[in-house]
Amino acid sequence: MNMRLIFWVGMFTSLFLCACVGVDAHKEALNHERITQAGIRNFRQVGETSYVSGQPSREQLQAAAAAGVKHVINLRPKAEMKWHEAEAVVALGMQYHSVSVAGPADINTSNAETLQRAIQALGAEPVLVHCASGNRVGALIALQAGVDRPGEVEAAIAKGRKWGLTRLESVVRQRLMALD
Repeated sequence: MNMRLIFWVGMFTSLFLCACVGVDAHKEALNHERITQAGIRNFRQVGETSYVSGQPSREQLQAAAAAGVKHVINLRPKAEMKWHEAEAVVALGMQYHSVSVAGPADINTSNAETLQRAIQALGAEPVLVHCASGNRVGALIALQAGVDRPGEVEAAIAKGRKWGLTRLESVVRQRLMALD
């Protein structure tokens, strides 16, 4: 009888330890502090596993990858890029996504929906979304929020600001007013 008890105690202890290791490994998969300390321009955390920023350097992308970021969504068109970010991101083991937004003319519902679909497709996987400053990211987020909730312009603008909206606020307001 003692052997049975020892066996079951050992089994439960093993299962408990395995479960704890799994939980701890999952929690440690994304190191918020490490990515925050990378020094990325206009960096902000906008969700549990979502970040927005200005253009990260190669070294900052390396820090993001080391911190557990799995995806990078770049809103800058190729013409703005001085280096091959896509290659760097892939070489670091992350996935690269692009939604080309060159300026105010590209702040439209099509691009806003494309960005929203890209973010939603990633689920809870850690993502860094960026443009040069974060402004275009915030503009598309605000525009999509306004599309999703017509008539709630101020709430849409507030959400956009959280994601980096600054100088493009008047453009977003015009687009939202045109939807009514």
